[in-house]
Amino acid sequence: MIDRLALLFTLAPVTRGFFAMMISGFSFPLCGVMLLRLDLIPMRYMLMHGVILGGAISLALSLPVLPVSLVINCLLIFMMIFLTRKQSFGFSGASAGAMVFSMALASIIMHVKDVPAKDTLSLMWGSPFALTITDIIILALLALLLFLYIIFNFRNILSIFFNMEIAQSLGVKVHFHRSFMVFVIALVVALAMKLLGAFLVDSLLILPVLTASSLAGKKFKGIKKLFLVSSIAGLFISVSGYLLAIAINWPPSASISLVSGFVFLLSSLKNKISFGRKLK
Repeated sequence: MIDRLALLFTLAPVTRGFFAMMISGFSFPLCGVMLLRLDLIPMRYMLMHGVILGGAISLALSLPVLPVSLVINCLLIFMMIFLTRKQSFGFSGASAGAMVFSMALASIIMHVKDVPAKDTLSLMWGSPFALTITDIIILALLALLLFLYIIFNFRNILSIFFNMEIAQSLGVKVHFHRSFMVFVIALVVALAMKLLGAFLVDSLLILPVLTASSLAGKKFKGIKKLFLVSSIAGLFISVSGYLLAIAINWPPSASISLVSGFVFLLSSLKNKISFGRKLK
């Protein structure tokens, strides 16, 4: 088995995929913390449909998929921020409208330009083996931006997570920081779809954070430790799932998602057992 892995890692696509999974596994859960703390889970569906719209446009115009998808998601987020700035329904309601608009526009483009639906929907099943050096550089730069933002703005992030109105009264630029976090989430979702498809959106954004919350318990209370434990959980899930996939020739998307779900299940069972013992 070790000899097989060593042989496979001599192949450039396998090595590139491994580095991409290490970067994404450690950095994507940081966005997952933001996604959950800002209560933006419905928005991820809109972003996923935005990637499908970007795929339809790129295939129709023979453009590279990733840059177009990134631009489309950023435009959708900008539109949502602009239209909901003074509205009470916030992002959740607006994201539903944007999701319907994106899918309708993608369907029209596919029909008018004769773009096969299967080619556009194939974005739902990305592959790390198809990544280029440019893709990995973009991924690394986004991860670096995310780390630097959290390090230099941690107190502002913490206050926003606690209460936006209180943060506003303390002089924190709530609208700017919230908008920036939402833009970063949009970029991460677009890259996640490119890496492994729709599976990865939940497998490396949300489940590692939920797993960290379950495993950490009282011992690791606090946002700082939630960020750290979530990243470690994401790194373990992505690397172990990827190694499993290439070792036994499974699809990486399914393998990583399976490991992510299994780890989350174990953490949930641990919590349930611990809670039952306390009741006794």
